[in-house]
Amino acid sequence: MIDKVFEKSIKKQFEFDEDVASVFDDMLNRSIPFYKQMQELTIKFALNYLNKDDYVYDLGCSTASTLIELGKQSNVNLNLIGIDNSSAMLARAKKKCKAFGIDIDLKNEDLLSTSYKDAQLIISNYTLQFIRPLQREKLIKKIHDSLKEKGIFIFSEKVISNDKILNKQSIDIYYEFKKNQGYSEYEISQKREALENVLIPYTDEENKKMILDAGFTHFETIFKWVNFATYIAIK
Repeated sequence: MIDKVFEKSIKKQFEFDEDVASVFDDMLNRSIPFYKQMQELTIKFALNYLNKDDYVYDLGCSTASTLIELGKQSNVNLNLIGIDNSSAMLARAKKKCKAFGIDIDLKNEDLLSTSYKDAQLIISNYTLQFIRPLQREKLIKKIHDSLKEKGIFIFSEKVISNDKILNKQSIDIYYEFKKNQGYSEYEISQKREALENVLIPYTDEENKKMILDAGFTHFETIFKWVNFATYIAIK
């Protein structure tokens, strides 16, 4: 379905409800520059570190598109686990898993309270930015501690710049991208208002510090487009 969530007046903060879930795949592709390429990069890097029966977690898996693609491209059996706290998203994910014939254990749980068993890989695409900063750092520490030695954490985030002028220019370029994807000025402003104080992005430097403070030995940017980035961290 085509994303038309913000064509009407929004009277609440952004949430991953049925309205959003029903158009989420279209929303991702039209709202996040090079989303498919970022997803493909994530999978290509991930496959380098995975062996038979490894545990892979996707935190904030939404409709499970990344895990489905990983399952399709892997030559070995993997224990794929998707975690999300939106029942609407998981209902969509379940249907997609069945359609593609990919076995994924979908859990409706809180990311901070659930456990990650002997993980070799943990993925988090545009999820951390919705978690409050203090809780975010606790989650990163939990992710680190849950990974096996030399385990991998791959995550993507919207980012901001420390330079106010560059940050404004980045936002303008991003809004131009959204207009080119067919979103109106009204839809863009509605979504921006709905996301205020819900989506809290970090700078590249803050993301790196958070990762290294948690105990990871290495942090690398593997993709960047203006104010969107994908990182890999090694335990």
